[in-house]
Amino acid sequence: MTPIVDSEKQIRKIEVRTESSNPWSVKARSALFAFLGIAVAGISLLVLSHLSSDIYLHDVRQSLREIPRNLVFLAFAFTILSFAAVAIYDVVAVETIAPGRIPYRISAMAGGAGYAISNALGFSLLTGGALRYRIYAAEGIDTADIGRIIGTSWMAIWFAFIILIAVALVIDPSRIPWVVSFGPIVDQIIGAGVLACVALLLYWLSRRERTLRLGKMSVKLPSTQGALLQIISGLVDVAAAAATLYVLLPAGSVSSIPAFALVYVVAVALGIVSHAPGGIGAFEATIIAGLGLGQNPDAIAALVAYRAIYTLFPFLIAVAGFALSEILRKRHVLTASTQTAVRMFEPLIPPLSAGIAFLGGIVLLISTVIPGTHYRLEALSGIVPMPFLEMSHLGASFVGLALLIVARGLARRLWRAWLVALGLFSAGAVFALIKGLAWEEALLLTLMAGILLLFRESFYRKPLGESFALSWGWLASVGTTAFAIIWLGFFAYRHVEYANELWWEFAWDAQASRFLRALVLVLTCLAAITINTIINGVGRIKLRAQPIPDEVPALVAQSARAADALALLGDKRFLMDDAGHGFVMYARSGGSLVSMGEPVGTDDKTVSDLAWAFRGLADRTGTRTVFYGVGPERLPLFLDMGLTALKLGEVARVDLTEFSLEGSKRQPLRYAARRLEKEGVTFEILPRERTSEVMQELRAISDAWLAMKSGSEKRFSLGSFENAYLAHFDIAILRKEGAIVAFANLWRGAGQGEVAVDLMRHLPDASSVVMDGLFANLLVAAKNEGYRWFNLGAAPLSGLSDSHLASRWNRIGSFIYRRGAEFYRFDGLRAFKDKFGPKWTPYYLICPPGLATPRSLIDATNLVSGSPFEVFKR
Repeated sequence: MTPIVDSEKQIRKIEVRTESSNPWSVKARSALFAFLGIAVAGISLLVLSHLSSDIYLHDVRQSLREIPRNLVFLAFAFTILSFAAVAIYDVVAVETIAPGRIPYRISAMAGGAGYAISNALGFSLLTGGALRYRIYAAEGIDTADIGRIIGTSWMAIWFAFIILIAVALVIDPSRIPWVVSFGPIVDQIIGAGVLACVALLLYWLSRRERTLRLGKMSVKLPSTQGALLQIISGLVDVAAAAATLYVLLPAGSVSSIPAFALVYVVAVALGIVSHAPGGIGAFEATIIAGLGLGQNPDAIAALVAYRAIYTLFPFLIAVAGFALSEILRKRHVLTASTQTAVRMFEPLIPPLSAGIAFLGGIVLLISTVIPGTHYRLEALSGIVPMPFLEMSHLGASFVGLALLIVARGLARRLWRAWLVALGLFSAGAVFALIKGLAWEEALLLTLMAGILLLFRESFYRKPLGESFALSWGWLASVGTTAFAIIWLGFFAYRHVEYANELWWEFAWDAQASRFLRALVLVLTCLAAITINTIINGVGRIKLRAQPIPDEVPALVAQSARAADALALLGDKRFLMDDAGHGFVMYARSGGSLVSMGEPVGTDDKTVSDLAWAFRGLADRTGTRTVFYGVGPERLPLFLDMGLTALKLGEVARVDLTEFSLEGSKRQPLRYAARRLEKEGVTFEILPRERTSEVMQELRAISDAWLAMKSGSEKRFSLGSFENAYLAHFDIAILRKEGAIVAFANLWRGAGQGEVAVDLMRHLPDASSVVMDGLFANLLVAAKNEGYRWFNLGAAPLSGLSDSHLASRWNRIGSFIYRRGAEFYRFDGLRAFKDKFGPKWTPYYLICPPGLATPRSLIDATNLVSGSPFEVFKR
């Protein structure tokens, strides 16, 4: 394989600039939802504080110790049953949508492990749907089918919720909180009606294969057997999850099973909205308020035990399973089925590692707000000086918060995040020992660091010049988690009366004082992170161009594609072939690396190697791979990369060997050329050596043309008026009475294969046929020079199918082409180029499939012009 110069070596030298964006953009809406989640979490913590105002930490600890062991084992059994039911969701969904494509054991593991991770991390960080998307996409399931699988799985749990509510209405309608009652008989009739509708649905599915259509979207529905299995699985899942908590609650705390089930469902929903991992805080407040369990330490203890059993235990099982599979993979003793599982679940390693870091941060933060054991502090007093204790306590607080933040980098496979996380785990283990001889925490953090070491190969990305800024969703999760732990600190020291002296009291037993100082540190860091996100998290990052490498002009001159001359524009970066035989010209926009066209190379192997190298560069830097404006010749290469192709329109190319101004079809062109002659307008082509002589005159025409169009210079996919750029090209000009009235710079492909024009500009008062006349003269001149093709450029959105069987993108593009006249005359542009009798060939945007496709299109649009419709005009 041809060696490629790795532009990753220059990462630290790359500069970035941030362009402001509309404050009411998608990011602003994301911020609004993030603050909404924080508000829900804050209100929940206030409610929880009020409802537990007479409870103290030692009461909860005592209640935890008094939970019967047989009930704990029963809670574990219900947890296992719940997750087994979750696994069946995906088995049925996969067999309904993509039968036979994935083994049962794999889809079951995807459902169970995915839910364990997302349940621990929280839905604002990483949803179960996103996890399943990564797994199934890696197995070749297309995006539409993945969406149908996820939708089918989600329908199961919603059916379970509906059925549980209906059953509650039938059994005990008068004791269900938050439900408007119409009287016991009416409520029971409503519940029975819902159950009857479910039975009718099952009967309807049994008649034949059914498809649910919502607009243009369709989802194949499961068979009666599959639907019944999913409904039963959903009921078992929700019932077992609720039962896990139910058996842990103190005796007599639940007066009505239907009421408890409804409160549990609402608590789960509010937990999702709050953005906190596992809905911590919001879930607990809803359970206590809904069941009237305030001022009951046994209830608080039951919720703590539930968190450990239903949230933490499955997550640790997932971590252990992945760690074991990674150890086996490196020992090369895997069976074929285990190899398949490891390959499929590798996409889960980054979110799993993020969960490990997040959990480690929570462990450290909790340890800094919970009072340490007195006998350990006494033992420590004879070993460590007090300043070391105080600094270690503050250090542990900082490391805990830092781990919550670094977790986002691990989810994105960033190498530096992995390295920093290892350092933070090591520092956290040391701080845990020095601040209170907490050897259990130190051991746990060390084990977490060891697991990250096992996953080293999954963290290889090095972003290109990206400024630090958390996403709003992640910031909300970090904030709600920190606030929940701070609430826990105030709860732990509720018995300590506040006094100003607490802030500067330093003593071995002054644990409340250490908590207050750590609180200031955590809140200060959170405020700084939030301000940084507001300032740096609202722009689009683009890489600045680099100087044009010395090899590029020669390679452009050797290229048969005329448009490769865009490499000389000076607004791009370059990925060079080590032997100097080719390059990729690209720029960064948003979360994408966008290549202008396909790679430029002296042979097919160089082009292929460069394309793969560019794909690797984007992957290592955590960005999307985008090739903008490529032809159909190399589509198989891009498809082999796992990318998809969006047809942007068609390119008009005139076969000059067959072109002539003679004949009835060319009458408009003959008229334009003759009219210019009658008006005294002459045509000539200035060689590039003489371009500097007329540069000022050309600039005056360009400025007048831009003013007439009320536009500005475009970049990236079209040339702009730059002296250094235009100096590379011959210039076709029209003169009248010796003064230039119109011009166009010429791109010439090697071997006289193709010629094209870039800038085409004229004075506002020039003849109405100036463009037709300029093109007519250019085509004749190019034919006389022996060129084979004349490239007239693209007609955007032309040639897209509007068949109902076509892709959604084709139908949307075809609609814009037919109905978008108020924005741009797409049909008029094609009609203008049709006058020359061209041959039309498609051109494409190559980008990742699925959810990344619209983001790639937006990034390319912003890079080219900043306007959604402008991208098609290119």
